[in-house]
Amino acid sequence: MATAEITIEPVVESSAAHNLDRRRFMQDIHDLSSDELDGLMSSSDGRPFLVVHHLPEMKEMGVPYLMPNTPITCRVDNTEKYTTRSKVRVGTLYTVRLTHGHFHWAVKRKYKHFQELHRDLYKHKMMIHLLPLGRFAKDRNMLRNMSEEMPSLHGTERTRRTSSKMKYLEEYLNGLLENAFCRNDHAMLEFLSVGALSFITDLGPKGLEGPIVKRSGGHRIQGLNCIGHHQICFRWSRRWLVVKDSFLMYMNRDHGNINFVLLFDPEFKVKVGRAHTDTTYGVCIENFTRSLIIKCSSYRQTHWWSHEINRLADSCDFLKVQRFSGFAPPRENTLAKWYVNGSGYFADLADALEQAKEEILITDWWLSPEVYLKRPATDNYWRLDEILHRKAKQGVKVCVLLYKEVELALGINSDHSKRTLMNMHPNIKVMRHPDHVSSVVFLWAHHEKMVAIDQTVAFVGGIDLAFGRWDDSKYRLTDLGLREKPDDTTEELEKEEIDGNGVADGLKQSEAGDELKPSDEEAEQDPKDLKSNTKLWLGKDYSNFIRKDWVQLDKPFEDNIDRTEVPRMPWRDLSAAMHGKAARDVARHFIQRWNFTKIFKSKYKDDFYPYLLPKSHATADSLPITVPGSKKANVQVLRSADRWSTGTCENSILNAYINTIEKSEHYIYIENQFFISCSDAKTVHNGIGDAIVDRILRAHREQKKYRVFVVIPLLPGFEGDISAGSGTAIQAILHFTYRTMCRGEHSILSRLSEVKDQWTEYITFCGLRTHSQLSQSLVTELIYVHSKTLIADDRCYIIGSANINDRSMLGSRDSELAVFVEDEERVPSIMGGEEYQAGPLTLALRKECFSVLVGAASDPSINVDDPISDEFFFVAWNDAAKQNAQIYQKVFKCLPYNGAHNMRELKEYSSMERLCDTDPDQAKEELKSVRGLLVHFPLKFLCEENLLPPLNTKEGMAPVGLWT
Repeated sequence: MATAEITIEPVVESSAAHNLDRRRFMQDIHDLSSDELDGLMSSSDGRPFLVVHHLPEMKEMGVPYLMPNTPITCRVDNTEKYTTRSKVRVGTLYTVRLTHGHFHWAVKRKYKHFQELHRDLYKHKMMIHLLPLGRFAKDRNMLRNMSEEMPSLHGTERTRRTSSKMKYLEEYLNGLLENAFCRNDHAMLEFLSVGALSFITDLGPKGLEGPIVKRSGGHRIQGLNCIGHHQICFRWSRRWLVVKDSFLMYMNRDHGNINFVLLFDPEFKVKVGRAHTDTTYGVCIENFTRSLIIKCSSYRQTHWWSHEINRLADSCDFLKVQRFSGFAPPRENTLAKWYVNGSGYFADLADALEQAKEEILITDWWLSPEVYLKRPATDNYWRLDEILHRKAKQGVKVCVLLYKEVELALGINSDHSKRTLMNMHPNIKVMRHPDHVSSVVFLWAHHEKMVAIDQTVAFVGGIDLAFGRWDDSKYRLTDLGLREKPDDTTEELEKEEIDGNGVADGLKQSEAGDELKPSDEEAEQDPKDLKSNTKLWLGKDYSNFIRKDWVQLDKPFEDNIDRTEVPRMPWRDLSAAMHGKAARDVARHFIQRWNFTKIFKSKYKDDFYPYLLPKSHATADSLPITVPGSKKANVQVLRSADRWSTGTCENSILNAYINTIEKSEHYIYIENQFFISCSDAKTVHNGIGDAIVDRILRAHREQKKYRVFVVIPLLPGFEGDISAGSGTAIQAILHFTYRTMCRGEHSILSRLSEVKDQWTEYITFCGLRTHSQLSQSLVTELIYVHSKTLIADDRCYIIGSANINDRSMLGSRDSELAVFVEDEERVPSIMGGEEYQAGPLTLALRKECFSVLVGAASDPSINVDDPISDEFFFVAWNDAAKQNAQIYQKVFKCLPYNGAHNMRELKEYSSMERLCDTDPDQAKEELKSVRGLLVHFPLKFLCEENLLPPLNTKEGMAPVGLWT
């Protein structure tokens, strides 16, 4: 592909294509260079996985299916008797066992099949002799050692003995296989059941292959089958069937294109007989999405195929419903790593993408092609679209699945993302789903965030590859550029002379104002020339979406808000990396969604969008790519999936949350973008809040110490000013959040009435806030908590894309992905004042979270070792959160505010003078007492108001399920 690239691909200066009205590339590049071809030939270890993406090219170029310079041997070691159709003669069936490199398989053949093979080879031999062309000279030399005739098995006494017959056939076949022409002949390959996918190491054992006749239809997805009686509407087609250890597929052998892939799942069944297939000698193969019917030539072949398919599938993990009713089992000894904030995640992801050799699989709720993965950016090398373009030119297949939004409701512009990427190179394929009208899905979204590289390493979590997501533990509110220091290092000015809480200390106001004023060059950064760039967030990446949501994403380098006047909203999020079998589980989920989308949407049915194949778990322990700093743990991949989103049904994330809460002994820490739970079986259905209540009541009755930490955003992430009445969507989410925490009979605090005022000993609700100085003014902003994380007992954690609400948890609504990680090792720690054996990965994660939130990262006197001790829970956590909230209210009059119980009080409070404006020096002194980032969530904010949207608003007309 590198050779063809020169003639078709111009230099990409910007991600915005000049003409995005139509797809630039309509077909793949099919020219393989000699080096690429040599790489696909491989050795006796098997063919590389990239072969699956070049089947038509290999077919066209005549690449042999058998591995060059690798012997293939056979052994005929068994016979079976069967009755022929005449019911007079009894025939003999031979079992031929074959070995090619490290691949082993068996075929069953009649004597007539040996005769047919010999006849076909003899015909080809004669044809070559009769065509005296120079290019056939080599073939003629190879054929001289081939016997002229097939000896009869009915001659001497010796040949009547079964063992001698088997031996003679074995010697004959081995003789043919030593001849290069014979062993690569089409007739021989079909006799041996060998195809293009037989010897790809990462697809696992060779499996079962052979020619079939398959029937059309059988899809269990609404709208994919012909309207009418199936016996009239179906058609039969000849295909080549391939059965591997976790899937089967059929392909067009003439063209080399894969036509369909069926993944093994708990619904997988193989049935035979007319009752199940409506045809003689039929086999019905079912999974959750399709009932595939194939036709065999005989009763014996029917049972052979069904037996072998079941044998291959028998050891497949995906045939069983796993823990938490999930699709994938826990994977032991899995290298795993967690990330708090996007900076470390983006950096590791960039390095892993750079090492991709075969496939890059990406799915996001929102993807910004122009996002930078390493910062500050001094060129475009680490920009996402440039990374993907670079890898595509190297021959890596890039497959991206995007959520197709309802454009009137969301402005994430997935069409721009799709067209931008697909116009870069034909190796980049982007599909969007769902089509809202045809699928009748208007309310639900694909919400998962995932990247899988070579099906070897995968990243899962809450962080989209999009604008506004990159952040670090400093949670900067400003970005007017970094300045160079004499030692050539750079540091942001606003933080250079700021204490650990983010307040300017020691700068005179006039000095700060002069230094913070950006130059014209800094204000208008040219994306083509970043050599002098010192900003961390360029263009639309600098955001405050409650002040102003993203618009004009096709102009990514134009600022969305005035960064000299409006502080950015920091973004707190978590993600996780995993390797080996767990990474292959993640990739399998993507492949299931990709193939499902390809089948469902007619525009993706052409060969430009390939079917994807999952790698075998048998080779998953080989790790050509590893993320630095990973540790071994037990990892299980979880998901929320439904027929509309994936073609299957699952809510294992919800089950894992509830199970973890129920089994926790000491504490749970929840950090989530939403907190909508406590089932009433009418408006809210997930039982996470109920599990929290039950666990606290159990601790109270047993008189045992137990803590629940809940951290959520102080305001939902919708544009609007709640004090001016323009935040209808904000109020709607607040209504259901307060309904979960403290308002109404179903709320957590209402159901803890048995505990009375002692509930504060068990549970705490907090948000996050920080402050800084911008253009001579003190500013504050909430830190937007976008995490989807649960940590329990310093031994296990869940990180994913699923919010705590019905949309994410029920499975029938938004699609989600998460990982449940349990430490396998133990390290000494402390819990409740006693010695405790904690898991190293989970302990480190919890300490990282708590250290930043309570200010221990900048104050060594704060001890976070014991998360449930009275000293930590009441003083380091709750007292700090209470004091911080009071200081911010005094200095900034910020919202939400616990003293504003109704809209009248809210407006009065919002109109009050702010200390930061009237006496900035005193305000700075007050802010010096802020410790960490925690503030108590104001449980009485607007408690006298009905926060549900009015029925005459568009939010009020939306179904309640949209908000829950």
